[in-house]
Amino acid sequence: VLKNLDYIEKCGVNYLHLMPLLDTPEGRSDGGYAVSDFRKVRPDLGTMEDLECLAKECHKRGVSICLDFVMNHTSEDHEWARKAKAGDPEYQSRYFFYDNYDLPAQFERTVPEVFPTTAPGNFTWVQEAGKYVMTTFYPYQWDLNYWNPVVLNEMAQNMLNLVNRGIDVIRIDAVPYIWKQLGTNCRNLPQVHTIVRIMRIICEIVCPGVLLLGEVVMEPDKVVPYFGSVEKPECHMLYNVTTMAATWNSVATKDIRLLRQQMNVVSGLPKDYVFLNYLRCHDDIGWGLDYPWLRQFGIDEVSHKKYLNDFLTGQYPGSFGRGELYNSDPESGDARLCGTTASLCGIEKAAFEKDAEALKKAVRLDLMLHAYLLSQSGIPVIYSGDEIGQENDYTYHENPRKWDDSRYLHRGDFRWDLEKKRSVKGSLQEKIFDGIKKLETIRAQYPVFCTDAQVWTIDTWDDSILGLVREYGEEKVI
Repeated sequence: VLKNLDYIEKCGVNYLHLMPLLDTPEGRSDGGYAVSDFRKVRPDLGTMEDLECLAKECHKRGVSICLDFVMNHTSEDHEWARKAKAGDPEYQSRYFFYDNYDLPAQFERTVPEVFPTTAPGNFTWVQEAGKYVMTTFYPYQWDLNYWNPVVLNEMAQNMLNLVNRGIDVIRIDAVPYIWKQLGTNCRNLPQVHTIVRIMRIICEIVCPGVLLLGEVVMEPDKVVPYFGSVEKPECHMLYNVTTMAATWNSVATKDIRLLRQQMNVVSGLPKDYVFLNYLRCHDDIGWGLDYPWLRQFGIDEVSHKKYLNDFLTGQYPGSFGRGELYNSDPESGDARLCGTTASLCGIEKAAFEKDAEALKKAVRLDLMLHAYLLSQSGIPVIYSGDEIGQENDYTYHENPRKWDDSRYLHRGDFRWDLEKKRSVKGSLQEKIFDGIKKLETIRAQYPVFCTDAQVWTIDTWDDSILGLVREYGEEKVI
């Protein structure tokens, strides 16, 4: 990363989110989210000293660094987990261990499964300890027990250690899941907000320049509470996940009614609520749409999700999307989607079929979506590779450590061979990179795009056209 900072600067980036880079066990890492040592960088990526060096250089260039902090769980290879396996009661108390399946069975009655097809259930049998342990996500990720105050103290110290290395934004992973309580769904419980509030207080006292970003991938009424209140603030920033999902819904249906409804909700929130806006990220696209609201138009949830998935994976007649499903559940018909922006917009299909007119249309769609992204209030985030129209990477199918996780479809290595084509006049890479750069320049140039601007939608009398107005001072853009 250090040697490529010049390119990152050319992209106009001043917020660099590094994907999980702490030490994880090979083959059981969940993309880096199963941490075995919070004080050590993965050896194949570098060292803590290298991370500190990168942070210093980024700060010289006016670039802030964001890093994931996985609070909900550790890897089963973490020192605490190894001692718990060996039977140490102190370390078993840092997780949720049970001698038999009686209490786990009670939990299972009310706690939904996160990955019902690839990792069913919420508990795993640990042969070495002769006990069950709670594993909400994958069997090798053991949920931490925040009923034990030692866990909160230790994890706060791990966070501050990263901050001392120069990290500016701490992205708290899987926030809603942190607190577990029997008889509940173990999601968004009041104690979660208390813990996030404690982390915020620690930052305010020890490192007031550091921001907390909450990863809350849920419906709007569950997301907004993680901002806290004026008297009791929690996260500084949250992901605008519902607008992202509604955007792709509009791409597939050519219907903006849901997107407009979502824009109205977000625009009505206090201006100091800062969202990170994005078209896609390292994770899948989930269809957490407002189906109770959509029902008034006769839209059925299961069949609608099937249509969205069929369209964006190219299964629907005439569709241009080239994504892949992730964790599809045949019983509910629910599924999530993977794919790069370029592939979902039709660039991959048109390029493969050598259809010049379709390619032109796909590039226009790609740039239009980025224009919409940059017209929203908050912080626009572009996933690496989207700025050069990078397509899906299917090589993960041949990798024994990745083949069963379709999210690697859009996590491919950055294509430096494509980046070189930015300077080729008329190339796809030049059109997309320069097009996004032009949009970013316009956004930076005019105060009307600031977070404090008034934003509202207008009726265009056409359900396929979104009318958006921004106004700030004497400036107005429609």
